[in-house]
Amino acid sequence: MRRLLIAIQFLTRLPTPRVAMRAEDFALSMRWFPAVGAIIGAIVASALWLGTRIDPWTGAMAGLAAWVLVTGALHLDGLGDLADGLGAAHGDRSRLLAVMADPHVGSFAVVAIGLQLIAKLVLLHALIVAGTPWAALLLIPFAARIGPLVWTRWLPPLHAGLGARFAGAVRWRDLIGWGLLLLAGTIVAPGLLAVLLLIPAFGLWLRRAIGALSGDGHGAGIELIETGLLLASILAGRL
Repeated sequence: MRRLLIAIQFLTRLPTPRVAMRAEDFALSMRWFPAVGAIIGAIVASALWLGTRIDPWTGAMAGLAAWVLVTGALHLDGLGDLADGLGAAHGDRSRLLAVMADPHVGSFAVVAIGLQLIAKLVLLHALIVAGTPWAALLLIPFAARIGPLVWTRWLPPLHAGLGARFAGAVRWRDLIGWGLLLLAGTIVAPGLLAVLLLIPAFGLWLRRAIGALSGDGHGAGIELIETGLLLASILAGRL
């Protein structure tokens, strides 16, 4: 329970009780990331449902606002940093690392974050209009947060930062357990099956583009996979 609370504190802005944390607890809290995703999904789905009492666009806006607020834009920040680094590096690894570490926001980050928010807003509206099962929206943040567990076991850390602290924290049984729950979720939300392609596809792209994994990579991957799963869920609902 302690590590679940630490994961909630790290991934969300939800109020939680104070917990005593040992040195290894932060890294091991990664095992609970998918569970936190389910909490995020429940909050987003609830906000979206309330908004739809007015109209679909209000529902989409309420869902998006809840998504950003509950996560504190944590993953959007990673997406922006990665976009700035790749946009400015031009193949220079040292420049890539320098730009990603720079706290200032560049034009590439602004564009990437703006497009991501627009994409989620439009797709949330389409999800409402298409009558996609609510279970899909509840489970999308859960499925996306299985990604960091996979990438941590697969890719080396980019530097001695946040990503490196998670290295070695994920066991095979963690992946198998969450994977089985994901497969169970596909019974009510078959679009989630797309995560079986999206997670390795992002990992392959990241290895080719950067060669390693960082906290920003985790955040960017979560954001992009959530968007991909929104689209996949809408398409699955129309089949």
